[in-house]
Amino acid sequence: MSNIASVSESQLSNRRKQLRRTRRIKFYQKIWRTLLVGGIAGSLLWAITLPDWMIRQPEQIKIQGNYWLSAEAIRSLLPLSYPQSLLQVQPHVLAEFLESEAPIASALVSRQLIPPGLTIQIRERQPVAIAEQSKPQTRKTKNSTPTLGLVDEQGIWSPKSSYEPLSANLQLPNLKVIGQNSVYRPYWFDVYQAVSHSAVKVFEIDWRNPANLILKTELGNVHLGPYSESFPTQLRVLDQMRELPKRTQKSKIAYIDLQNPDLPSIQMITDHDSVQSRVK
Repeated sequence: MSNIASVSESQLSNRRKQLRRTRRIKFYQKIWRTLLVGGIAGSLLWAITLPDWMIRQPEQIKIQGNYWLSAEAIRSLLPLSYPQSLLQVQPHVLAEFLESEAPIASALVSRQLIPPGLTIQIRERQPVAIAEQSKPQTRKTKNSTPTLGLVDEQGIWSPKSSYEPLSANLQLPNLKVIGQNSVYRPYWFDVYQAVSHSAVKVFEIDWRNPANLILKTELGNVHLGPYSESFPTQLRVLDQMRELPKRTQKSKIAYIDLQNPDLPSIQMITDHDSVQSRVK
Protein backbone atom coordinates (compact mmCIF):
# COMPACT_ATOMS: atom_id res chain seq x y z
CA MET A 1 0.00 0.00 0.00
CA SER A 2 2.87 2.37 0.84
CA ASN A 3 4.40 1.81 -2.60
CA ILE A 4 1.13 2.65 -4.27
CA ALA A 5 0.76 5.82 -2.21
CA SER A 6 4.33 6.94 -2.96
CA VAL A 7 3.87 6.30 -6.67
CA SER A 8 0.65 8.26 -6.72
CA GLU A 9 2.26 11.21 -4.93
CA SER A 10 5.17 11.14 -7.38
CA GLN A 11 2.84 11.14 -10.34
CA LEU A 12 0.80 13.96 -8.87
CA SER A 13 3.95 16.01 -8.26
CA ASN A 14 5.12 15.51 -11.84
CA ARG A 15 1.71 16.44 -13.14
CA ARG A 16 1.69 19.64 -11.10
CA LYS A 17 5.13 20.55 -12.45
CA GLN A 18 3.95 19.87 -16.02
CA LEU A 19 0.85 22.02 -15.53
CA ARG A 20 2.97 24.87 -14.14
CA ARG A 21 5.34 24.56 -17.10
CA THR A 22 2.39 24.61 -19.53
CA ARG A 23 0.97 27.71 -17.84
CA ARG A 24 4.32 29.48 -18.08
CA ILE A 25 4.61 28.62 -21.78
CA LYS A 26 1.11 29.92 -22.48
CA PHE A 27 1.85 33.06 -20.46
CA TYR A 28 5.01 33.80 -22.48
CA GLN A 29 3.19 33.03 -25.74
CA LYS A 30 0.49 35.51 -24.80
CA ILE A 31 3.12 38.15 -24.04
CA TRP A 32 4.86 37.54 -27.37
CA ARG A 33 1.55 37.74 -29.26
CA THR A 34 0.70 40.98 -27.49
CA LEU A 35 4.11 42.42 -28.32
CA LEU A 36 3.83 41.28 -31.94
CA VAL A 37 0.37 42.77 -32.46
CA GLY A 38 1.45 45.94 -30.72
CA GLY A 39 4.56 46.15 -32.88
CA ILE A 40 2.57 45.70 -36.08
CA ALA A 41 0.00 48.27 -35.01
CA GLY A 42 2.75 50.66 -34.05
CA SER A 43 4.51 50.13 -37.37
CA LEU A 44 1.30 50.81 -39.29
CA LEU A 45 0.64 53.93 -37.26
CA TRP A 46 4.19 55.07 -37.90
CA ALA A 47 3.84 54.29 -41.59
CA ILE A 48 0.57 56.20 -41.88
CA THR A 49 2.01 59.29 -40.23
CA LEU A 50 5.33 59.03 -42.04
CA PRO A 51 5.78 62.35 -43.87
CA ASP A 52 7.77 60.78 -46.70
CA TRP A 53 4.77 58.73 -47.87
CA MET A 54 3.51 61.71 -49.79
CA ILE A 55 3.11 62.62 -53.43
CA ARG A 56 4.82 65.98 -53.59
CA GLN A 57 5.24 66.45 -57.35
CA PRO A 58 3.76 65.08 -60.62
CA GLU A 59 7.04 63.34 -61.50
CA GLN A 60 6.25 60.74 -58.82
CA ILE A 61 3.48 59.47 -61.11
CA LYS A 62 4.68 57.03 -63.79
CA ILE A 63 2.61 56.75 -66.98
CA GLN A 64 2.87 53.53 -68.99
CA GLY A 65 1.26 52.39 -72.25
CA ASN A 66 0.81 55.87 -73.74
CA TYR A 67 1.72 56.70 -77.32
CA TRP A 68 -0.57 59.46 -78.57
CA LEU A 69 -0.96 61.21 -75.24
CA SER A 70 2.03 62.66 -73.42
CA ALA A 71 2.77 61.70 -69.83
CA GLU A 72 2.74 65.37 -68.81
CA ALA A 73 -0.71 65.88 -70.31
CA ILE A 74 -2.14 62.83 -68.52
CA ARG A 75 -0.65 63.94 -65.20
CA SER A 76 -2.20 67.38 -65.67
CA LEU A 77 -5.66 65.81 -65.87
CA LEU A 78 -5.43 64.05 -62.51
CA PRO A 79 -7.56 65.64 -59.76
CA LEU A 80 -4.68 65.69 -57.27
CA SER A 81 -3.35 68.48 -55.10
CA TYR A 82 0.28 68.41 -54.03
CA PRO A 83 1.44 67.40 -51.52
CA GLN A 84 -1.05 64.58 -50.94
CA SER A 85 -0.85 61.49 -48.77
CA LEU A 86 -0.34 58.42 -50.91
CA LEU A 87 -2.64 56.36 -48.70
CA GLN A 88 -5.48 58.81 -49.25
CA VAL A 89 -5.37 58.32 -53.02
CA GLN A 90 -8.18 56.12 -54.36
CA PRO A 91 -6.81 54.32 -57.45
CA HIS A 92 -10.20 53.29 -58.87
CA VAL A 93 -11.47 56.88 -58.65
CA LEU A 94 -8.46 58.16 -60.62
CA ALA A 95 -8.89 55.40 -63.21
CA GLU A 96 -12.58 56.18 -63.75
CA PHE A 97 -11.79 59.89 -64.00
CA LEU A 98 -9.20 59.37 -66.75
CA GLU A 99 -11.52 57.10 -68.72
CA SER A 100 -14.26 59.74 -68.62
CA GLU A 101 -12.17 62.87 -69.24
CA ALA A 102 -9.65 61.71 -71.86
CA PRO A 103 -9.59 59.47 -74.95
CA ILE A 104 -8.47 56.54 -72.80
CA ALA A 105 -10.14 53.15 -73.18
CA SER A 106 -8.90 51.77 -69.87
CA ALA A 107 -6.71 52.87 -66.98
CA LEU A 108 -5.18 50.88 -64.12
CA VAL A 109 -3.79 52.87 -61.18
CA SER A 110 -1.58 51.27 -58.53
CA ARG A 111 0.19 52.71 -55.49
CA GLN A 112 3.86 52.20 -54.69
CA LEU A 113 5.02 52.79 -51.13
CA ILE A 114 8.79 52.58 -51.52
CA PRO A 115 9.64 54.92 -53.12
CA PRO A 116 6.26 56.63 -52.77
CA GLY A 117 4.45 57.15 -56.05
CA LEU A 118 1.74 56.04 -58.46
CA THR A 119 1.90 53.92 -61.62
CA ILE A 120 -0.82 54.42 -64.23
CA GLN A 121 -1.13 51.87 -67.01
CA ILE A 122 -3.37 53.13 -69.82
CA ARG A 123 -4.78 51.92 -73.12
CA GLU A 124 -5.55 54.79 -75.45
CA ARG A 125 -8.42 55.14 -77.87
CA GLN A 126 -6.54 55.13 -81.14
CA PRO A 127 -8.48 57.19 -83.70
CA VAL A 128 -9.15 55.39 -86.98
CA ALA A 129 -11.38 57.95 -88.70
CA ILE A 130 -12.24 61.62 -88.67
CA ALA A 131 -15.91 61.93 -87.75
CA GLU A 132 -18.14 64.77 -88.91
CA GLN A 133 -21.61 64.98 -87.50
CA SER A 134 -24.25 67.69 -87.57
CA LYS A 135 -26.92 68.34 -85.02
CA PRO A 136 -30.47 67.53 -86.17
CA GLN A 137 -31.80 70.53 -88.07
CA THR A 138 -34.45 72.73 -86.50
CA ARG A 139 -35.94 76.07 -87.41
CA LYS A 140 -33.30 77.78 -85.31
CA THR A 141 -30.37 75.71 -86.60
CA LYS A 142 -30.93 75.33 -90.31
CA ASN A 143 -27.24 75.86 -91.12
CA SER A 144 -25.56 74.34 -88.08
CA THR A 145 -21.78 73.93 -88.23
CA PRO A 146 -20.72 70.25 -88.28
CA THR A 147 -18.93 68.99 -85.20
CA LEU A 148 -15.56 67.40 -85.89
CA GLY A 149 -14.38 64.50 -83.83
CA LEU A 150 -12.50 61.23 -84.01
CA VAL A 151 -13.74 57.66 -83.66
CA ASP A 152 -11.79 54.62 -82.56
CA GLU A 153 -12.10 51.07 -83.82
CA GLN A 154 -15.14 50.48 -81.62
CA GLY A 155 -16.91 53.54 -83.01
CA ILE A 156 -16.61 55.54 -79.79
CA TRP A 157 -16.65 59.24 -80.67
CA SER A 158 -14.42 61.81 -78.99
CA PRO A 159 -14.28 65.52 -79.83
CA LYS A 160 -11.15 66.48 -81.74
CA SER A 161 -10.40 69.01 -79.02
CA SER A 162 -9.94 66.20 -76.48
CA TYR A 163 -6.83 65.05 -78.37
CA GLU A 164 -5.29 68.35 -79.42
CA PRO A 165 -4.24 69.68 -75.99
CA LEU A 166 -2.93 66.25 -74.96
CA SER A 167 -1.04 64.94 -77.95
CA ALA A 168 1.76 66.43 -79.98
CA ASN A 169 2.19 63.19 -81.95
CA LEU A 170 -1.38 62.87 -83.21
CA GLN A 171 -1.64 62.11 -86.91
CA LEU A 172 -5.14 62.43 -88.29
CA PRO A 173 -6.51 59.30 -90.00
CA ASN A 174 -7.05 59.27 -93.76
CA LEU A 175 -10.55 57.84 -93.44
CA LYS A 176 -13.55 60.09 -92.83
CA VAL A 177 -17.09 59.23 -91.75
CA ILE A 178 -20.04 61.60 -92.01
CA GLY A 179 -23.28 61.12 -90.08
CA GLN A 180 -24.68 60.68 -86.61
CA ASN A 181 -22.45 58.51 -84.43
CA SER A 182 -25.50 56.97 -82.74
CA VAL A 183 -26.63 55.64 -86.14
CA TYR A 184 -23.46 53.95 -87.34
CA ARG A 185 -21.78 53.02 -84.06
CA PRO A 186 -23.56 49.62 -83.72
CA TYR A 187 -22.10 48.57 -87.10
CA TRP A 188 -18.85 50.49 -87.08
CA PHE A 189 -16.48 47.73 -85.97
CA ASP A 190 -17.52 45.41 -88.81
CA VAL A 191 -17.63 48.25 -91.34
CA TYR A 192 -14.18 49.53 -90.42
CA GLN A 193 -12.65 46.04 -90.51
CA ALA A 194 -14.06 45.44 -93.99
CA VAL A 195 -13.05 48.86 -95.32
CA SER A 196 -9.53 48.71 -93.88
CA HIS A 197 -8.94 45.36 -95.60
CA SER A 198 -10.54 46.36 -98.90
CA ALA A 199 -8.34 46.24 -101.99
CA VAL A 200 -10.10 49.40 -103.22
CA LYS A 201 -9.15 52.46 -101.20
CA VAL A 202 -12.04 54.05 -99.33
CA PHE A 203 -11.59 57.70 -98.37
CA GLU A 204 -14.98 58.59 -96.97
CA ILE A 205 -18.09 56.88 -95.59
CA ASP A 206 -21.24 58.99 -95.91
CA TRP A 207 -23.86 57.72 -93.45
CA ARG A 208 -26.06 60.83 -93.41
CA ASN A 209 -28.85 58.91 -95.14
CA PRO A 210 -29.19 55.49 -93.45
CA ALA A 211 -31.24 54.35 -96.43
CA ASN A 212 -28.27 54.82 -98.76
CA LEU A 213 -24.74 54.34 -97.51
CA ILE A 214 -22.28 56.08 -99.86
CA LEU A 215 -18.57 55.34 -100.12
CA LYS A 216 -16.09 57.73 -101.67
CA THR A 217 -13.42 55.50 -103.22
CA GLU A 218 -10.57 55.63 -105.69
CA LEU A 219 -13.06 54.38 -108.32
CA GLY A 220 -15.61 57.09 -107.54
CA ASN A 221 -18.73 57.30 -105.41
CA VAL A 222 -20.42 54.00 -104.60
CA HIS A 223 -24.07 53.72 -103.53
CA LEU A 224 -24.78 50.70 -101.34
CA GLY A 225 -28.30 51.26 -100.07
CA PRO A 226 -29.00 50.59 -96.37
CA TYR A 227 -26.23 48.85 -94.47
CA SER A 228 -26.70 45.08 -94.32
CA GLU A 229 -24.81 41.84 -94.00
CA SER A 230 -24.11 42.11 -97.73
CA PHE A 231 -21.55 44.87 -97.08
CA PRO A 232 -18.45 42.57 -97.40
CA THR A 233 -19.93 41.11 -100.59
CA GLN A 234 -20.48 44.58 -102.00
CA LEU A 235 -16.82 45.42 -101.35
CA ARG A 236 -15.70 42.22 -103.07
CA VAL A 237 -17.78 43.11 -106.13
CA LEU A 238 -16.24 46.59 -106.05
CA ASP A 239 -12.80 44.97 -106.03
CA GLN A 240 -13.73 43.10 -109.21
CA MET A 241 -14.40 46.47 -110.85
CA ARG A 242 -10.86 47.82 -110.28
CA GLU A 243 -10.20 47.80 -114.05
CA LEU A 244 -13.14 50.14 -114.60
CA PRO A 245 -11.02 53.32 -115.04
CA LYS A 246 -9.28 51.68 -118.00
CA ARG A 247 -12.64 51.17 -119.74
CA THR A 248 -14.55 54.28 -118.68
CA GLN A 249 -13.48 57.82 -117.88
CA LYS A 250 -13.92 58.48 -114.19
CA SER A 251 -15.26 61.98 -114.90
CA LYS A 252 -18.19 60.46 -116.80
CA ILE A 253 -19.24 58.22 -113.88
CA ALA A 254 -21.91 59.71 -111.63
CA TYR A 255 -21.74 56.79 -109.21
CA ILE A 256 -21.44 53.03 -109.02
CA ASP A 257 -24.62 51.31 -107.88
CA LEU A 258 -24.04 48.23 -105.75
CA GLN A 259 -27.33 48.17 -103.92
CA ASN A 260 -27.83 44.77 -105.50
CA PRO A 261 -24.32 43.23 -105.65
CA ASP A 262 -25.62 40.54 -108.00
CA LEU A 263 -26.57 43.22 -110.55
CA PRO A 264 -23.99 46.02 -110.26
CA SER A 265 -24.50 49.04 -112.47
CA ILE A 266 -22.89 52.37 -113.32
CA GLN A 267 -24.77 55.64 -113.43
CA MET A 268 -23.19 57.63 -116.25
CA ILE A 269 -23.18 61.39 -116.79
CA THR A 270 -24.31 62.60 -120.21
CA ASP A 271 -24.82 66.03 -121.68
CA HIS A 272 -28.55 65.94 -120.95
CA ASP A 273 -29.00 63.61 -118.04
CA SER A 274 -27.55 60.53 -116.38
CA VAL A 275 -28.04 57.08 -117.82
CA GLN A 276 -27.61 53.72 -116.17
CA SER A 277 -25.58 50.90 -117.61
CA ARG A 278 -25.17 47.40 -116.28
CA VAL A 279 -21.72 46.09 -115.51
CA LYS A 280 -21.00 42.82 -117.18
